[in-house]
Amino acid sequence: MKHYFFLLLVFFSVFGFSQKSKIDLKNIEKSLKNSDSPYNYEKLIFKYKGYPKSLDSIEAQYLYYGRNFRDDKVSTTDDAFKSLADAFKENNFEECIKQGKVLYDKDPTNLDVLLVLLRAYDSQKDGSNFMHHLSQFRSLTEGMKNSGDGTSEKTAYLVNSVGDEYILLNILNIGKDYVRGSKPTKDGMFDIWEKDGRKLYIKILYLDFKIN
Repeated sequence: MKHYFFLLLVFFSVFGFSQKSKIDLKNIEKSLKNSDSPYNYEKLIFKYKGYPKSLDSIEAQYLYYGRNFRDDKVSTTDDAFKSLADAFKENNFEECIKQGKVLYDKDPTNLDVLLVLLRAYDSQKDGSNFMHHLSQFRSLTEGMKNSGDGTSEKTAYLVNSVGDEYILLNILNIGKDYVRGSKPTKDGMFDIWEKDGRKLYIKILYLDFKIN
């Protein structure tokens, strides 16, 4: 399914210049669950669904990395997502929208689901829904990109999944001519992408890791 997403992302100019920010996962988890916090999940998801352009970069990062602490995530291994992927491969975009809306309601910050909906709404010439989800996609992926600069382990880009890593790689124009190496860490895995002496570090979080 991922190679389809490479094709989709070619059409999106996503990023401007933004300040990098250190991701504090422990604080993100605490704040999202705290009803008094300005970064409470329900407050942020309300803005995200209603007017995603109103999210600032920190709020977007809380939503993106906050997926690690939720129990209602949609996985690419779930039967429901596999069914959506099959409809996508068959270019059955009406069915993509039908199934995608269900998965979006369950897991609205899922980048894979957003990409399918974007392609489906584009095919149906539904500019309103397309632009709405594109704004959401931009907010989340900008938050992901601003997690680091990729020049070292300490400043590695931080992503929630391998699928999100490939979305980031495409945005950064990192192609097949890069060689990947991997290194385990206590709460995830470093992927090191290298070409002509240049190294790019991306840290993939384990979805079930625990912060002590």
